[in-house]
Amino acid sequence: MSRPVGGGNLDVAAPAEQPKREAPGPRPVLGLDGLRGLAALYVVLFHCWLYTFPGYPRSTAPGWLDGLMFGRLAVVFFLVLSGFSLAIAPARHGWRTGGVGRFLRRRAWRILPPYWAALAMSLVIAWWVVSPSHYGLPTAKSILVYGLVLQDMVTAPTPNGAFWSIGVESELYLLFPLFLFVRRKFGAALLVAGVTIPVIAWGMLAPGANPVEGANGLTAHLAPVFVAGMVGAGVVVASERVRRLPWGWFAVLAALPVLVVGVVRGSVWTVNHYFWVDLAVAPAMTMLIIAVATGRPAVLVRFLTTRPLRSLGDFSYSLYLIHLPIVMAVIHRVAPHFVGRGLPTFWFTLGVALPVSVLGAWVFARVFELPFKRNRSWKALVASVRA
Repeated sequence: MSRPVGGGNLDVAAPAEQPKREAPGPRPVLGLDGLRGLAALYVVLFHCWLYTFPGYPRSTAPGWLDGLMFGRLAVVFFLVLSGFSLAIAPARHGWRTGGVGRFLRRRAWRILPPYWAALAMSLVIAWWVVSPSHYGLPTAKSILVYGLVLQDMVTAPTPNGAFWSIGVESELYLLFPLFLFVRRKFGAALLVAGVTIPVIAWGMLAPGANPVEGANGLTAHLAPVFVAGMVGAGVVVASERVRRLPWGWFAVLAALPVLVVGVVRGSVWTVNHYFWVDLAVAPAMTMLIIAVATGRPAVLVRFLTTRPLRSLGDFSYSLYLIHLPIVMAVIHRVAPHFVGRGLPTFWFTLGVALPVSVLGAWVFARVFELPFKRNRSWKALVASVRA
């Protein structure tokens, strides 16, 4: 459920690329890794909740746990954050990518190796431990579709329910150079309008349209939230007057109408109207990221830059990729031997699946993710292994 999104990297959970060591760039924007880490952790908690209590989108959990049921919005946040992170460097260089081919190669190098490793792990767990969905076990078609990251265009039994966002984010990467071109030539307003108005028109002409996780064609619907993050990255080159605006309060004001409607209409209505909620909440998410990027509120930035959160953000993409098979295995194969259904299973899952997922992602990242993040080529990767 984006590092890929993100971004990167849903990056549905993947962090933005860092400057080469031999040619350090501008200072990194503080706090973004902490935001990634918290978003990834929320997705894990969402899945612990989702597979413990049946009936989604109706909640059969105690009411005080209902705040965990909006995992889709965490993936939307990943996409906003991915667009923001990827656009920081282009914003500093006239909204240019530095070469389309170079950008796409580096994204593939950064995203695909850990994704393919997680795909292999997910297939093994799906075939021999627990089925990832009620639609059936993954097939040879699943290997082809998910191996080529075509899951947003072609339907196949999923090996991992969180992988839907990786397909969306991959397609957004392909569109990213085009988005930058429009931003550079025609401005931010036209870029936002060009990707948002067709989506709004689609939703109005097809009132029943409400794409869900795992459906095809989600990229068009979620492109506006990615673009919102891209446009927000302009703050890194904005004047000091713009940077000093109260972006945190703007984020609160933008989020309030969405929050009020969600509370009044209820969680079921909110989940069933994610088509509109995604679009409505993106501005607030963008302004929150801008607030953090400009160092305010300082207490939040200090929290986000603490060592545990920076570390969590560093392997948040791996956590996003591998946590769901672990959570499902604990809930369906381990917990029934020790605790009863419902709340006891939830606490058991938090006590077992959560730490196993975090520790497993930390190890997984050091093998399959961080080497590709720190080394930009096979030659550099081999040299680092031999060193």
